[in-house]
Amino acid sequence: MRIAMISEHASPLAALGGVDAGGQNAHVAELASALAADGHELRVYTRRDDPDLPVVTPVGERTEVVHVPAGPAAKLPKDALLPYMAEFASWMADDWRDYAPDVAHAHFWMSGLATVTAARRHDVPTVLTYHALGTVKRRHQGADDTSPAHRIGYERELGRVADRVIVQCQDEIQELVRLGVPRARMTLVPSGVNVERFRPDGPAAPRGERPRILSVGRLVPRKGFEDLIRVLPEVPDAELVIVGGPADTYGRHLLTLAEQCRVADRVRLAGAVPARDMPAWYRSADVVAATPWYEPFGLTPLEAMACGVPVVATAVGGLTDTVVDGVTGDLVPAHDPRGLGLTLRRLLGDPTRRLGYAAAAVDRAVHAYAWPQIAARMSAVYAGVAAIPAVMA
Repeated sequence: MRIAMISEHASPLAALGGVDAGGQNAHVAELASALAADGHELRVYTRRDDPDLPVVTPVGERTEVVHVPAGPAAKLPKDALLPYMAEFASWMADDWRDYAPDVAHAHFWMSGLATVTAARRHDVPTVLTYHALGTVKRRHQGADDTSPAHRIGYERELGRVADRVIVQCQDEIQELVRLGVPRARMTLVPSGVNVERFRPDGPAAPRGERPRILSVGRLVPRKGFEDLIRVLPEVPDAELVIVGGPADTYGRHLLTLAEQCRVADRVRLAGAVPARDMPAWYRSADVVAATPWYEPFGLTPLEAMACGVPVVATAVGGLTDTVVDGVTGDLVPAHDPRGLGLTLRRLLGDPTRRLGYAAAAVDRAVHAYAWPQIAARMSAVYAGVAAIPAVMA
């Protein structure tokens, strides 16, 4: 099958850890790789944000990343890209005269706008993964939400015109139903984890004698790093290592908070880490803490589980699907410092429980979330929509 994959702001070639470079980039890269390994041919379309980038970059035998000239060839915040989606769509539709995809899969709502527009010109069936929803972002960020004004309306309409909407967790289904997207258009296919790279055996990052709590993510408030620092006094002797970037004013704020909580000697900001080194960091931890206020899916817990590390996570979004409470880790309410501190302290003090969680975590990651299985499920979705003509309003 010939697949067009559209990820307007999240290139699969981008270095992870920037403000707009995270889970979606990794998801697109891994899904494309798994689909190619299954025999499909892919073109991944992303916006050109550097004048030195070639138009087409081959990635393996069956995948190409296409840098679409839409707007200035410079890095821009994703929330500033909406004015360039018409240009993106027009260029992509012209490219499809020769490429002629069997199906187009859009990642994120702005990619959806470009994809639906281009697909109308060539009668290409469309699949959409939101990755994040405007309603959730507005609920949690309020006045700090920088999304374009009509994002939620666009997301509602896209959910009604795309041939298939891929949801990544049960929580997203409920959000979309409330938004007005028909349940019959949705198929649940979660993100996956590379179990060849993320595995229990292998080297671990250096560490001292203290129990290690590891937390991974972009240094932004919604990831809940402040909550972890505030509860560290309740977890005696443990160190908190935070992996992620960028190292900016928010990073300095976290270090200042650690000083105020009198745990500065037990908090370390490791900065952005190359993706190839992440398994070693996970394996160095006794517990991985994922404590966001909200999380559309969340790859960090899956990666930790595949490495055989128990997870303490907030019971939000996709984390309630991936982490099985009391089996592969523990779930705690968001913004519950007492519960978070108690859970971390109890788990770090119980090596038998950690060992049991670790074994169950690996088993769940391998059997439910390995990328070949996820790619097979996605292939079935593509085959289903490609067998019928696209229906668009």
